[in-house]
Amino acid sequence: MTLNEMIYQKYILPTERKAGDFIGAEFEFPLLNLEKKPVNIPEVQNIIRNFADFFNFTEQKKDENQNLYSITNPENNDNLSFDCSYNTLELSFGKEKNINILNQRFQKYFSFLQNHLQASGHLLTGMGINPYYPYAVYQPVANDRYRMLYHHLQAYREYGDVFYHDIPYFGMMATASQVQLDVQKEDILSFLHVFNLLEPFKAILFANSCCDKLPDRVIARDYLWRYSSQGYNPHNLGMYETEFQNLDEYLAYIGTQSIYCVQKEEKYLHFKPVILENYIHLDSVTGNYFSSGTWKEYTFKPEIQDIAHHRSFKFADLTYRGTIEFRSACEQPVSEIFTHAAFHAGLAKKTDALAEILDSDTVLYHHGYNASELRELFTYRSLPAFVNKKQLSAVLLQILELARTGLTERGYQEEKFLEPLFKRAEQLTNPAQEFLHGIEQGDSLEAWISKYAAL
Repeated sequence: MTLNEMIYQKYILPTERKAGDFIGAEFEFPLLNLEKKPVNIPEVQNIIRNFADFFNFTEQKKDENQNLYSITNPENNDNLSFDCSYNTLELSFGKEKNINILNQRFQKYFSFLQNHLQASGHLLTGMGINPYYPYAVYQPVANDRYRMLYHHLQAYREYGDVFYHDIPYFGMMATASQVQLDVQKEDILSFLHVFNLLEPFKAILFANSCCDKLPDRVIARDYLWRYSSQGYNPHNLGMYETEFQNLDEYLAYIGTQSIYCVQKEEKYLHFKPVILENYIHLDSVTGNYFSSGTWKEYTFKPEIQDIAHHRSFKFADLTYRGTIEFRSACEQPVSEIFTHAAFHAGLAKKTDALAEILDSDTVLYHHGYNASELRELFTYRSLPAFVNKKQLSAVLLQILELARTGLTERGYQEEKFLEPLFKRAEQLTNPAQEFLHGIEQGDSLEAWISKYAAL
């Protein structure tokens, strides 16, 4: 089997069916110890075990220290996990057609967790950077995958003279709100095109990752990902710098992405990223794996089947599930947690109309910047000088009205989840801007942590 055939089988074949209106949502929350100390893992583990018993999450995975790091309800495929470290708790949901059903389950899960965590001196909050990151311990979950990932992120010093930041633990402090939508084969390219153009507008609406290490930015996450080992190959993350004319071009693009980990003989290996189309022709690759407390080298011959371990982190990415995953949004305040999912679900029903708006836009586009450059500009707190604020507000509202129309067509009464975004569009604000303004007005950090933690 050729590389293109393998890529097709993994990513395109699952879309060769009639797509439904299914949605999958994933929310990552900073987990804080309110005493400004590291998370008390034994205390939190007691809560997770109680949660599993109460909600019948029977499929359970433990790390090498016998801590639960992933639990799943087999009836609906909802999952609670710790992402990278015990500083971040993630709730992900099995696919549903109706966001209201997801919200009902979320409310129950989150209420249980928050009540019990607060009683133990901890808290989950809806921010894209852990606000208590200086007090955290940066140790990966003690399993092969997360240990490998952290070691890979620390290996940036060995990857040449490309600029990298010195925060390899960023994955243990940065959090996102992610949504997956079903897609059919014939719609893949139009989805990727239109949602790529939408990214600068999304930056304005969903910014919520402030970090004192990057004080001028309202979306620190973009920077932290781009200038890490994950960004060694720019094709592996962020936005697309090209519009694909056909699926062959898209398959070729995936072939230019890199692979950096595999499993061989039960060893979870990582190595310097290698472009897929080069990787399959190499005689050997030497990777590192963890064993008996140390990292050791292991040399192996690449195989075409290794593409099973390929993963990219594009803002809009086709997955092996026959979905497009949208992952550029920072985690949102808990009371507005489904804004991101509803926004995409509505617009996915109106991609042709959205394309008309974006292809003809002159408020952001046609000022000398492409889509990814615009996205970068809007990760900063200050708007670019060329932006007409009144016109920008108007086009954001137009996009939101389109999303609302799409949700109405879905027929599940999900329009209410968009409401917070209309205020953001009218005032050209977002959770990050509101947080920074509040802090400058004398509010305490704890006041905003609590505000963004409230259901």
